[in-house]
Amino acid sequence: MIFDKLINYLKLDKQEFIFQFNSHPNYPSALAFSDTLNFMGVKNDAYELDKEYWDELPEEFIAIVENSFSLVKKSGSNYSVYSEKAKTFEKEELYKKSTDFVLLFEKSENAESKLAFNFKPILYGIFAIVLAYSFISQTIYEAVFNLLSLAGVYISLEIFNQKFGNTSTVIGSICGGGDAAAQSVNACDKIIKQDKTSILGLKFSDFSLIYFAGLAILGLFLPATAYLVKGFTFVSVIAIGYSVYIQAFVEKTFCRVCLIIISILVAQLIMSITFFQNLSFGIGALLLTIILWALVFSAVIYFNTLLAEKETLQKSNAKNLRFKRNYELFKSQLQQNDKINFVDNQTFSVGNKDAKLRISIVSNPYCGFCKDAHKLAEGLLEKYPNDVSLQMRFNYNPERTNEKYTQLISDLTHIYHNKYEKDFLHAIETWFETKDESKINALSGGVTTSEDLNPLVEMSVDNSNAGLSFTPIFIINGYQFPDKYDREDLLFFIDELLDDEEL
Repeated sequence: MIFDKLINYLKLDKQEFIFQFNSHPNYPSALAFSDTLNFMGVKNDAYELDKEYWDELPEEFIAIVENSFSLVKKSGSNYSVYSEKAKTFEKEELYKKSTDFVLLFEKSENAESKLAFNFKPILYGIFAIVLAYSFISQTIYEAVFNLLSLAGVYISLEIFNQKFGNTSTVIGSICGGGDAAAQSVNACDKIIKQDKTSILGLKFSDFSLIYFAGLAILGLFLPATAYLVKGFTFVSVIAIGYSVYIQAFVEKTFCRVCLIIISILVAQLIMSITFFQNLSFGIGALLLTIILWALVFSAVIYFNTLLAEKETLQKSNAKNLRFKRNYELFKSQLQQNDKINFVDNQTFSVGNKDAKLRISIVSNPYCGFCKDAHKLAEGLLEKYPNDVSLQMRFNYNPERTNEKYTQLISDLTHIYHNKYEKDFLHAIETWFETKDESKINALSGGVTTSEDLNPLVEMSVDNSNAGLSFTPIFIINGYQFPDKYDREDLLFFIDELLDDEEL
């Protein structure tokens, strides 16, 4: 199932989305798609809606068009549909090709790509330096030759990245037009993704990257390397013939990207025949070429192997997570522990007191691991304010704590009893961010508070009697969160927990 245009529009990390979607226990259902969008920060609601009501839908929504999840945008009397590619349908045609499934979504600020580093600015910088050097220090035809080499490097890199699930806008725009777009596997996919060539694990497209990268570097030393460069352009005739043969007689379809690469090769061949004359052969240039090609070849093999292993690992992890994220399995693990019945103590309790889902977090203000746990719990409270209640059960024993801890707890208690709930949550967040007692005291009013801390002492005794000494610990409707799961896994089960009348 391919929905590149939809993912790009929502500004999601494609690899992360595909991984989370594939690992959902209900993959590849509409529920899995909806849950994955929620996890990635795109709030949504799914409906089965008869077509007669579609005119009432907002300007943008998600539907299943031609068996693919697609973004649908109203455009006058027509509809623009974005899935693998962009298409335009009239209303009747859209209705005919769609199911009744409709998903209304709301983009949030978090629905952005999670990629930590973008290598493209560096790549463009290198290209600019190479071109500047070529046009300043070399003849015009040598500079143009290098420009063609860089174009080959860029296209080959886009193909290389696309092999491992990365979206390529360039490749998509080149291959995206025409009637072939309606096919499940288009011409570019046939030639590039189904390439059966394998030499040391490298595909034909990988050798394109090696060739152009090596040629781009050798081009910087023209005219000293002209003899060798000309030789490589003659060898490229073999690659041209092989590619044309595969496209014309084996796959019986032509790949536009491949034809562009062939055009670059032919142009470089013509230039080398026309302009590279009276050449001399040097041992130094040959040695440079051997070392250069060996380095480029080794680098491509290394990254190809590394990314292939990563892709295999992701597929394996997705299968494992699909099993782990099965709600019934999670529920059985949750209920394996005896139910904990706390004394009715509403201290530090926030959210909807009558909510079906009651989350308790046993923690300690000075616990280094508790910050992320509180952030997770408070995030759930913010997302489900009417459906979740949260109690923060700090372990506090006046006989074993110092004066600073007692004053901190007293200040938090003062804020809890005398200010708004949002002020208390802000104080908790401030504490875990700064660990500065004076800031909490300032939030409480800037005076030395002296609150009744007996409810916290009783709550701590209650924790101890239940064996809840280590922190942080999550308690879900009286059941301790199972050790086999990471706390963050709770995000995947919230909807099921809210709907589970039995639990």
